[in-house]
Amino acid sequence: MGHILADMAGAENIAALVDVAFDTGNGLYHSLDDFTGDADCVVDFSNHSATEAVISYCVRRNLPVLIASTGQTDSEMSLIREAGEKIPVFISPNMSIGVALVADIAERVARLFGDCDIEMIEAHHNQKLDVPSGTALMLAKRIQSAKENSSLNIGRHENGKRPQNEIGIHSLRYGSEVGTHEIIFSNGLETITIRHDAKNRALFAKGALSAVKWLLTKEAGFYSMNDYISEA
Repeated sequence: MGHILADMAGAENIAALVDVAFDTGNGLYHSLDDFTGDADCVVDFSNHSATEAVISYCVRRNLPVLIASTGQTDSEMSLIREAGEKIPVFISPNMSIGVALVADIAERVARLFGDCDIEMIEAHHNQKLDVPSGTALMLAKRIQSAKENSSLNIGRHENGKRPQNEIGIHSLRYGSEVGTHEIIFSNGLETITIRHDAKNRALFAKGALSAVKWLLTKEAGFYSMNDYISEA
């Protein structure tokens, strides 16, 4: 994703590239702290383990930050939220504008469709680390916000009847699948299916760059894709 984002942004718009896994040189830094030049915003597509270093750097330099990594721990999320009191912070487990729209629609369906069964199927490439995906959890939480007393059942495997207020999440991992998320709502009389297919990872870079332009107009705060599309 770092390569795709850099290519899409254009070399003239990249102040520095950081990757702890590679040697420095040709504008590549081993640590954020090694870069002391001018910049407008930090974009993090790395790993949640970098959260503390990224947040510390951005707060110290008063730089807005966009975090597109997933799997943050509770303590890491606390650091991110605390940073939002000092700098503009944008975080999303999925930088697709299409996925943000799906989340918005899914929440509305869950609120208005009554007592329905809800199942989600998500598919990603066979090297993805987190199960379920951060996007699936984000979608589930949006649905939960509209469904009181609902609970998540991740990877249902036991025998027995399906509880009424359960949101089922099923994860598939195969090949080089970029990302598919499908949500099924059924009340026994009719079924609504919402599906998003990611065809190319460039869509995440495109969404991130759009979000960066928007973030640069904001004061200190904690922002998400939902905030972005709400103002669109």
